[in-house]
Amino acid sequence: MALFLGVLVGAILGLTGAGGSIFAVPLLMAGLGWTLPQAAPVALLAVCAAATFGTVVAWDVTYVRYRAAMLMALAGWFSAPLGLKAAAILPVDLLTGLFAVVLVVVAVRLLVQTRSAPGDAGIVRARLSGDENPSAGRVVRLDGNGRIIWTTSAVLAMGTIGAGTGFLAGLLGVGGGFVIVPALRMVSGLSMHSIIATSLMAIALTSAGTVAAAMMQGHEMPWNAALPFLLGALVGMLLGRQLAPRIAGARLQLGFAGLMLLVGITLGAHALNFI
Repeated sequence: MALFLGVLVGAILGLTGAGGSIFAVPLLMAGLGWTLPQAAPVALLAVCAAATFGTVVAWDVTYVRYRAAMLMALAGWFSAPLGLKAAAILPVDLLTGLFAVVLVVVAVRLLVQTRSAPGDAGIVRARLSGDENPSAGRVVRLDGNGRIIWTTSAVLAMGTIGAGTGFLAGLLGVGGGFVIVPALRMVSGLSMHSIIATSLMAIALTSAGTVAAAMMQGHEMPWNAALPFLLGALVGMLLGRQLAPRIAGARLQLGFAGLMLLVGITLGAHALNFI
C-alpha cells in the first residue's frame, strides 16, 4: 500500500510540481490509517525528494538564488523543532483541522489565480515568464544582473519567510511552497523562474532538516513504509512528468485546485467528527 500511495503522490508531483506534495499527508492518513503526526515525517521525505529533483532537473541552475534559499532553510531549521513540539502537544483533531484550513485556503487562492491568470499560479507547474519583475519599492531589491542586494531588510524578509516555512513543516509536514512562492513575489522583484527554483532548493533543505529534527526529538521513522513510499514517489514523479506536457496547463491547475479543495473539506469534516 505504501508503494502504491508513493506512486500516486509522485504522479501528482510530476504533473504539478512540488506543490503536489501537499497531498502526501492526507493520502498517508487515508491509506495507512495514520494520524497527521505519524504521516508528517514520511510525507516530508517525499517533499524533500520532489524539491531536490525539481531543483536539479526541472530548472536552470542560473535561476536559483542560492544564498536566499540557504538563508530561508537556515531559519527553517531553527523553527521546525518548534513546529514539531507544537504538533506533539496539540490535539490530533485540531492539527487535522488546521491542515484542512490550509488546503482550502490554498485551493481557493489557486482557483482565483487560475481564472484570472492561468499561467501565473505559482504552486503548480506553469508556463512562467522569465522576465524579472520590477523591484522598485520592494523589500528585497535586485541589482542590474537580477541578483539580490543583501540589505538588512532583505535578510530579515528571507529569514521570516524561512522561519514560517520551517514551522509549518514541523507542525503539518508540508513543504511550504504555498508560502514561499507568494511571499517571494510580494517582497522581491525576482522572476517566477527564479522564485520557483529558489523555493524548491529552500524546500528541499528545510524538509531534510525537519526530518532530521524529528528523529532527534525521538520520532521513529517507519522505514518499512517510508522507503517503499519514497521509491514509489520517485517512480510516479517520472511518470507524471512524461504525462504533464499532454495536459493543458489551465485544466491541470483547475483539477489540482478542485482535488485539493475536496480533500480539505473531507479532512475538515473528519476533524469535526462529521464523518
